[in-house]
Amino acid sequence: MRTSRRFAGLAVLLLAGALGIAQAVTSAGPADAAQSIRASDPSVLRVGGTYTSVQSVGNGIVVRQASSPDGLGAAATQQVFTDTQGLGELWAPEIHYDGGRYYIYFTMGTGSAHRMYVISSATAAGGYGGATKLNLPDDRWAIDGTMVVFNGQRYFVWSGWAGTTNVEQNLYIARMSSPTTATGTRAIISQPRESWERVVGNPYINEAPEAIQDPNGQLHVTYSANGSWSDQYCIADLRLRAGGDPMYVWDWYKSNGCLFGSNRVTMMAGWDPTLFVNGPGHHTFVLLNGDINTSPPAGSKFPLMFHAVPKGTPYSWANRFWYTGSFMWWAGITYSRANVPGSPTDTGYSIKFFE
Repeated sequence: MRTSRRFAGLAVLLLAGALGIAQAVTSAGPADAAQSIRASDPSVLRVGGTYTSVQSVGNGIVVRQASSPDGLGAAATQQVFTDTQGLGELWAPEIHYDGGRYYIYFTMGTGSAHRMYVISSATAAGGYGGATKLNLPDDRWAIDGTMVVFNGQRYFVWSGWAGTTNVEQNLYIARMSSPTTATGTRAIISQPRESWERVVGNPYINEAPEAIQDPNGQLHVTYSANGSWSDQYCIADLRLRAGGDPMYVWDWYKSNGCLFGSNRVTMMAGWDPTLFVNGPGHHTFVLLNGDINTSPPAGSKFPLMFHAVPKGTPYSWANRFWYTGSFMWWAGITYSRANVPGSPTDTGYSIKFFE
């Protein structure tokens, strides 16, 4: 995410063909050509054999559909929403499929007035109604919301402020009684307090949460850390302990560094910086029906999309592209709480990301 955005149209990047992994072109990079999308904050959903992406363009949202993630760059756009109320910046739409309907969650507003909204339709590429503001607990600044169903219960996870001023961006979670209705209180699950999350700040941020379930059935929420305006932007992981309560902060364990990033100083031990892009962040796991129960088994690679800037290009929001990458589970990884007395630890699956 960021404070203000300008999106460009389609652009041509050279992407890797092997294993369907796309990488930015550098002098040492791969040489297969394909189209990509010059934009931020990808969200891609697979239903059957159709891949649907949503993107913020100006004061609206466009949808693309293709038979593969790599095909989305060449696909025609269909406008499915326009902010006719003039509510301000429209950021980071995210598409979900629940109970036979499609839901697109997104942020609108200016300054401290940013809030989460939702539109829905029976079809992915059209028929959406007007935007409804989500009734998130405490009604604070909120961006980058995502919905997940875990153990039969819907939850909404987002990046927000504790109060009414921009001190830092935390990750919050609330239960949902339906895809459009939050219920109960909000609970904090992550704050940017680790040294590797504070390389670039003002404010320090945790944002762009994405939920997924590992082969042990444990819930993960990956997220972006460090200033989105810098190439220190990177992706880290929260893992819920086995049998833990998603609403209880001490049941969450954080990776000991970023798992996907372009700078060694932010990376968890055993994870390497990217070779072809800078500042990878705000990603989407491309799961069937968006259902975390379709997450990959151990040993398999699954597609994802993320945004980043090609190495050799000045880092800026305007220079971001969507990339098709992949990920897989990595077993036996210990996460610890560096800032908690006694440093409690939890061992389980982590994630390897590939450009």
